[in-house]
Amino acid sequence: MMENTTKKFKVVNPTGFKIKDHDPAFTDKLKKDQSQGILEGLKTEMESLQEQLYVANKHSLLIIFQAMDAAGKDSAIKHTMSGLNPQGCQVFSFKQPSSEELDHDFLWRHAKALPERGRIGIHNRSHYENVLVCKVHPEYILNERIASISSVADINKSFWESRYESIRTFEKHLSDNGTVIIKIFLNVSKEEQKKRFMERIEDPLKHWKFSSADLDERELWDDYMKAYEEMIRETSFDQSPWYVIPADKKWFTRIAISQIIIDALKTMKLQPPQLTEKEVARLAECKARLDAEK
Repeated sequence: MMENTTKKFKVVNPTGFKIKDHDPAFTDKLKKDQSQGILEGLKTEMESLQEQLYVANKHSLLIIFQAMDAAGKDSAIKHTMSGLNPQGCQVFSFKQPSSEELDHDFLWRHAKALPERGRIGIHNRSHYENVLVCKVHPEYILNERIASISSVADINKSFWESRYESIRTFEKHLSDNGTVIIKIFLNVSKEEQKKRFMERIEDPLKHWKFSSADLDERELWDDYMKAYEEMIRETSFDQSPWYVIPADKKWFTRIAISQIIIDALKTMKLQPPQLTEKEVARLAECKARLDAEK
């Protein structure tokens, strides 16, 4: 079993963060044939902690996934969350904003999808798209119809600083009110992405996963890496940290994510509600009534 998983992948020095310092093929000396047994044990532990989260009803857990295409977000969510009770878990996948969503500020649709106390919320892509894809394609900002922005020329350094500040404030507010936030960047290599794209093209059962637009975005790889680095530098802090997870080996990715989620749940020090003396006495009465039944 891995030790100190959370510390290994948590961004503790965002100021100097560089993606090239993180190996996307890292497996911590584990072997693939060990992975299924480890993952099953983690699922069991996570299932127990989820029940405690629900019963305590004081915290919520928000898990954010961001990554390049084919990094494995969908499969990571599927495999790491498969042991959870779906009644206490909700998944939102954010695509291009609708006309209604564009009539509000960029955080609105994400705030609507936040998990209630006692629940786990998973955001497949998130409000960070607004400082990633919009950073690489600033013309998308014009669709938001922001009063102070009339052309791409108005989208300057000050604009992005303000947007990062909005995100930090939003997440601090959530944290201050009981939502624990885990932000996961699946770090896939460009070589592994190519391999997965080829599999999607060659396998008829995977054709639906591929779009020619994916290759257009791939050509902007360096721009995206720069945007990810700046995003992590600007928005990773103690209350809402980023975790850079190696994504070239999916089996290892799933183990690492599961352990990080378990560690986050444990930090909540989950305890069931304490009954009052009156409630305890009432339980005793109910037990006596059941014992008296013939």
